[in-house]
Amino acid sequence: MQTPGIHWGISPIGWRNDDMPEIGAENTLAHVLSDMALARFEGTEMGGFFPKASILRKELELRGLKIAGQWFNSYLIRDGITPVLAAFREQCRNLQAVGADVVVVSEQTYSIQGTAQNIFTGKPSFTDDEWAKLCAGLNQLGSQARDYGLKLVYHHHMGTGIQTLDEVDRLMAATDPELVQLLYDSGHIYVSDGDDLSLLRKYVHRIGHVHFKDVRQQILEACRLDGRSFLQAFLAGMFTVPGDGALDFSKAYEILTQAHYQGWIIVEAEQDPRVAHPLEYALKARRYIDEVLIADHPAL
Repeated sequence: MQTPGIHWGISPIGWRNDDMPEIGAENTLAHVLSDMALARFEGTEMGGFFPKASILRKELELRGLKIAGQWFNSYLIRDGITPVLAAFREQCRNLQAVGADVVVVSEQTYSIQGTAQNIFTGKPSFTDDEWAKLCAGLNQLGSQARDYGLKLVYHHHMGTGIQTLDEVDRLMAATDPELVQLLYDSGHIYVSDGDDLSLLRKYVHRIGHVHFKDVRQQILEACRLDGRSFLQAFLAGMFTVPGDGALDFSKAYEILTQAHYQGWIIVEAEQDPRVAHPLEYALKARRYIDEVLIADHPAL
């Protein structure tokens, strides 16, 4: 029996990747959404290739799918609040039009996640003044999101200024919990800190959105040794779907359900679709969810 209030989705990133648009470009919207429905997921997040709301709503309705949210590149430190807020409002309008729940924000000033730099060393950091500017801006964005019926959830991410648990601590302390919630991404915090559960336990009552991403330990260690970039690491297969890597998601799911988490859990695994067949991995994740997570953790 599925836990009431938890919705299972899967990210389009296994089929097509916004950071590398050439990867999986042959997978059309109809193909991607139909695979998701076939694997019995309830919804997805918006990909960069998704069409305008009037077209997308029909495609979703035909397959019984919903939109959970969408990533937003924030440059509050670099550009200030005015231009960021204008772009943010436009994205919130689009998300409201498709009935989404969250807007996923990541501060991209100084980010190395899309560069050729070693993702395991030399991550950016922010000055005290930059932290103050960022957190004040996030509160403003969160207030704006609320006006559109959305929750702002902040995505800690490899290669950015908010990657580690210590950095998440500072973010949480300096932002309004009514306006800024946290996106928990198992894969990113594990690759960053070698621990996927401490962050979850600490902030479970402030988490507004979840990404379940697994990690292949041997490939992670090889990528770290080779000094690979983020793009190189995911193309090498560092990430995979839950149940196919090193992480024990039954513990994470138990923490969430015991805290009465309500919202989306999105299966997300940046992989090369030419190597990792997207539907095969979607079905693998679905079996793991049904046979391990839900079966072993009945509704509380």
